[in-house]
Amino acid sequence: MLTLASRLRALDDAALRRTIDLRTVSATGIRDFFDLAEALLEPDAIQRVLSRLDRATLAVLAVAGESSQGTDAAPSLFDLAERLSEFAGSPMDVAEVAGRAAELDALMLARLADGRFAPYSAVTTQLLSWPTLGLPNALELASTPAPAALASVDNTDTRFTDRLAAERAFAAVSSIAELVTELAREPARELSRGGLGLPDTKRLAAVMNVDLEAVPSFVATASRAELIAHSEGYWNATEAGEAWLLEGTARRWATLAEAWHAALPPDVRGILAHRPGVSWGEVLRSYVAWLYPAGGQWMDDRVTEFADDAELIGVTAHQTTSPAGAAVLAGDLEGAISTMSASLPATGGAVYLQNDLSIVSPGPLAPSIDTRLRGLADVESRELALSYRITATSVNRALAAGESAESLLEFLRTVSLTGIPQPVDYLIRESAARYGRVRVGPADPADAPAQSYVQSDDAALLSTIAVDQTLASLGLIAASGSRLTSRFPADVVFWALSDARYPVAAEDKAHEIVHLRRHQSGARVVPVETPDPAIALVEKLRAADGGEGQAADAWLARQLDSAIKAKQTVVVSIAMPGGVVVDYLLEPASVGGGRFRARDRRADIERTLPLSSIISITPAP
Repeated sequence: MLTLASRLRALDDAALRRTIDLRTVSATGIRDFFDLAEALLEPDAIQRVLSRLDRATLAVLAVAGESSQGTDAAPSLFDLAERLSEFAGSPMDVAEVAGRAAELDALMLARLADGRFAPYSAVTTQLLSWPTLGLPNALELASTPAPAALASVDNTDTRFTDRLAAERAFAAVSSIAELVTELAREPARELSRGGLGLPDTKRLAAVMNVDLEAVPSFVATASRAELIAHSEGYWNATEAGEAWLLEGTARRWATLAEAWHAALPPDVRGILAHRPGVSWGEVLRSYVAWLYPAGGQWMDDRVTEFADDAELIGVTAHQTTSPAGAAVLAGDLEGAISTMSASLPATGGAVYLQNDLSIVSPGPLAPSIDTRLRGLADVESRELALSYRITATSVNRALAAGESAESLLEFLRTVSLTGIPQPVDYLIRESAARYGRVRVGPADPADAPAQSYVQSDDAALLSTIAVDQTLASLGLIAASGSRLTSRFPADVVFWALSDARYPVAAEDKAHEIVHLRRHQSGARVVPVETPDPAIALVEKLRAADGGEGQAADAWLARQLDSAIKAKQTVVVSIAMPGGVVVDYLLEPASVGGGRFRARDRRADIERTLPLSSIISITPAP
């Protein structure tokens, strides 16, 4: 511990923060560099970092530890490479050993200096205990060959996988599009304990046409792609999500697949990047278990989580990588899009308008057409062939969003294979003529506490609104000038009236009609800014150390106390009168009163020396 504490103290602030981050050190209970060194060398802390190291790196560490046993000299990198080659039965490159040794040195598990490499004794002790934990020893780490290569699939299986993956990709994209659309219309509340409430889950399951249990997975997938975001206690569509709705199906899928790939842990991504066209079954799990022998449940859970998500969006099918998924894993997103486009159902731009005010699509529609149809009609069926229904309320919603009777009719003429039936034409023109018979606007500040008003020249209609029990929560109060007032904002009152199917329009303070969106802007994905605990810990350590260049008695006493507990021999440099520096090889026995007592190993006598005369203390070689 003394060696590591001295090394940590000598690091600059940037290197010290990097070490704390790499080892995920908690600041709790750490007062000085000895506490930090002790925390890094605790068995649990060592095992935690070892569980995240691959087999070859562990072999370097374990073989170096065994080679250091019973000797004062650390093995050279050349000696280590020879020893590892002997265990593995094949040549081991010295440069590869040096790279892995440098990684272990950065993790503060070992010391690499002057071409020699030695683990700290606590690390070696932990590795030597592995056989009792059912984990491999140094020889097994270096010599056990990898299990059978990850299985590739034949052409027949590839065609089947391609079709099934395309079906899943289309279903996932369709479901997530419904999710984004629904959350743009009405956000879903996040419970304080996490997750969605049952009413919102049922609502989203219904619009996505999926089981209740699948909703969290789709929400997580959409969130990972930043199509939806959690803001102020609610899940809402983002601006990126609304733009995503206008893209083609293959591009939509690519957004989901790219986000999935970016979120893969580097260790899992590294395994799959070199073997993209493989089965994700038990063979993969066996390979991962071999590659990360101490990973255990932690690594298995990581593979399971991302394997499930890969199945959901069609990167894999029946645990086998699809051709498009293989391109994603290889980093070729454009190739993945091209491959997936060839397998997805073709989209069209024509529909059938019928006299009963329904709209039927013979197949998947282009996203831009589907989005506009949703603006003027309600979705009735979300199967492969979509169906919609035009109502007075849906037309009023389109008018409120800025459409006009002529723009709606012109759009329908361009997409309808059956022209525009007379009932559709009549409903749109009648709704446009009635639009604005009721107006909602912001109240004058002098009318406080009222925040909005409802106004209409039709006294009978205004009276109906005043007594409508579905609007009782608005607290509408009769006021002068053929109007009602409410304590709620104008947009809240507007959408309540719109949902109640009144021909309502919103207006501004100048009484000009304005077009509202249900949610004025999508939720934004805002990175959560949290203080870096590593910075605070480094500042705390420097403050406790007394500053650079100050060899405080407390620091020296702690070094000596640590050596006493470990029965460790140290080299103590003492400043003698006349400026002469003398190095003593001492085994400290006690510290107190500004002096310390130690056994001189060379002279075999006991010495008592003042702490103030000590220039440095270093572990004996």
